[in-house]
Amino acid sequence: MNKQLFTLALFEILISIVISVVIIYLSYSLLHKLFFKKLDLKGGNTAFTVFTAGVVLSIGLILSEIVPSITNIVRLSTTQTDQIDYSTILQYSGLYLLIGFLVAFIINAAVFFLFSMLTRGINEFEAIKENNISVAILVVATLLSITLIVKESIALLIGSLIPYPEVSNFF
Repeated sequence: MNKQLFTLALFEILISIVISVVIIYLSYSLLHKLFFKKLDLKGGNTAFTVFTAGVVLSIGLILSEIVPSITNIVRLSTTQTDQIDYSTILQYSGLYLLIGFLVAFIINAAVFFLFSMLTRGINEFEAIKENNISVAILVVATLLSITLIVKESIALLIGSLIPYPEVSNFF
């Protein structure tokens, strides 16, 4: 058994769980405080629950592209001859998470803009507050569709920021 690889795998699992829980908690709290102050998951508003589930799933899809880049930084710090210090790991991790947050915000804004253009006269937030499940499902389907389309580009963008070691060109 490769002890270093095993330890690194355990660390990656731990950091993935911690980052996911913290980001999803903060996202839910922000969503709840900014848009749906009087609603919660305990009440009878199924539309809010569907919408919240879609947002959490969208965030999970985006995080699934970010966390591997964070763990790549950790891998590089353990395998490179030029050691990467903890502050550098934290800086890159923060940058990746900031990019993910901004992209998630842009995706959500784009979904609401697109939905508003397609359905003039319907206020999505009010419809969800009034337990309009069909609006919630349509908003979530649009949100997840755009997230699925964009997530590979997020991975490419973040992957381009990983400080891989320079290699010489043999040609």
